[in-house]
Amino acid sequence: MSLFRNKLIVLTGATGGIGQALGRQLAAQGATLMLVGRNRKCLDELDTTLQVQANGGLTVVADLATEAGRATLKQAVRSFARPVDILINGVGASCFGTLEQLSDVEIERTIHTNVLTPILITRALLAELNPSGASIVNIGSVFGSIGFPGFSLYCASKFALRGFNEALRRELADRPIDVHYIAPRATRTAMNSDSVNAMNRELNIAMDSPDCVAAACLKTISKKRKERYIGWPERLFVKLNQCWPAIVDMALARQLPTVRRYAQRQESPPRSEVQQ
Repeated sequence: MSLFRNKLIVLTGATGGIGQALGRQLAAQGATLMLVGRNRKCLDELDTTLQVQANGGLTVVADLATEAGRATLKQAVRSFARPVDILINGVGASCFGTLEQLSDVEIERTIHTNVLTPILITRALLAELNPSGASIVNIGSVFGSIGFPGFSLYCASKFALRGFNEALRRELADRPIDVHYIAPRATRTAMNSDSVNAMNRELNIAMDSPDCVAAACLKTISKKRKERYIGWPERLFVKLNQCWPAIVDMALARQLPTVRRYAQRQESPPRSEVQQ
């Protein structure tokens, strides 16, 4: 029997590429889903495809970056009259561009979406988690461990999310709550602009499918692993960056002219995508 069968799982960012893949795989394993996002049309399509409500679940239209949106989510959770078994924080925003290109709006929105929103969601739902055992999953990035040119803002936000995840895991160590951090490498989703995709091809940066990331996420939860970095040689670069950052500095310096060329092709302000 699947670990996820009949588990109540709150999935934020459900209409994004990784979110939809997670929804499909969890539904196939018999989970009771609460899919949360801003796009009502996409949520309705997911509800029909995955038979969310037919299997006892729910879709919730809410902007979780707002207090009202988080209140809507909390009310929806309480309507189940049962605790949440797994919370997956999949809300995220990506922003490509050099620092001097970024506007105040881009900076504030990315930090708010990638850092403040998952923290506030987690705090709001802590009391709703199953006291007999639950999981919190934060979807980060390998860029939460490796600073990459052209993604200084995105890296800053994911470094912060990783720190939050680590501290929260230790803070909840005396409770039956597992806290997981999933760090995908580049993933083929609509969050990537055409320039990012072209740059990745030129630099031979591998890109995974959302289904690959979702499968790794579920495996991490099942095996109760604290962290999961997806992809090779990215896992190696994470270790190198921790122990010998000068090696990574040299490697990325060789790629900098290419990064700058693609970054300069961005419109002003650079394209930023929110996965909710």
